[in-house]
Amino acid sequence: MKGFPKVNFDNRYLYFGSLGAVLILLLFYFVALDARIREYVGKNKVESYPLDFSLSSYPILATKNKPDISALAAVVLDDDSKKPLFSKNANLLFSMASTTKIMTALIGLSYYKMDDILTINSDNIEGVKSGFERGQRVKFEDLLYAMLLPSSNDAAQAIADNYPGGETAFVREMNKHAESLHLYNTHFADPIGLLDEADYSTPLDLARLTSVALENEVFSQIVATKSKVVSDVDGKVSLSINNLNRLLGKDGVNGVKTGYTDGAGQVLVTSREDEGRRIISVVMASKDRFLDTQRLLDLITDNIIYLPIHP
Repeated sequence: MKGFPKVNFDNRYLYFGSLGAVLILLLFYFVALDARIREYVGKNKVESYPLDFSLSSYPILATKNKPDISALAAVVLDDDSKKPLFSKNANLLFSMASTTKIMTALIGLSYYKMDDILTINSDNIEGVKSGFERGQRVKFEDLLYAMLLPSSNDAAQAIADNYPGGETAFVREMNKHAESLHLYNTHFADPIGLLDEADYSTPLDLARLTSVALENEVFSQIVATKSKVVSDVDGKVSLSINNLNRLLGKDGVNGVKTGYTDGAGQVLVTSREDEGRRIISVVMASKDRFLDTQRLLDLITDNIIYLPIHP
């Protein structure tokens, strides 16, 4: 009878030892991969919002036509239901330029009173300026108008500089408030919006931020204003300012904010009343923000069907 072949135990131990080492390495790899995926999802998650069961109707866009717009990203949001009626790359990140000032206004309104007197502390601000000079004292209300109508950067900077802890604390509060609003794809690095790589949002986040901002009566009133005269408290400077939004007052448009940098391109957030309901549109990275927005507004004109919701 033939004997059993001899087993080389050294080779067998080597084989199973190598296999075990490979399995351990794979385990560490997948643990690390899982951690990276969780980190990525945490930074880029799209938050689900609770349903509003008080709604009596639900909006549906009654056309499948897609407008030809230059903007790389856009959204049209029905404010009551928070339902997007149109979207184009609505969850992708883009620089928001001066639409950053929507959040700057909200943080300012949460801390200052309208007649609080702030001091202009900076005189080397880039971009659009209101004309106030370093050392001049200006009411918070006038700075708000200067920031939101002609988009004055020095006004936004003054609002942040006079906040307890200065600009650093102010920007920290901007990001804290964004997180509280579930705007997880939004980040602020300054109160103006000059830092293209660090001030970013998505069209959908920006529309939802605007929805919250428009609940503030002061903000809503200011962004609907076409022109205003602002001054310092000592009467040394009196400035006539105009709103940059060319669509304001047309077809129910009542706000909200323009934005532009070389890196961000043209940005525009718009609010419009449509049959008693508010519609918010956002275009980002646009070559012609006003034409793009007009085409989006034309898209929804007489094309929204409100389906009744039965309990």
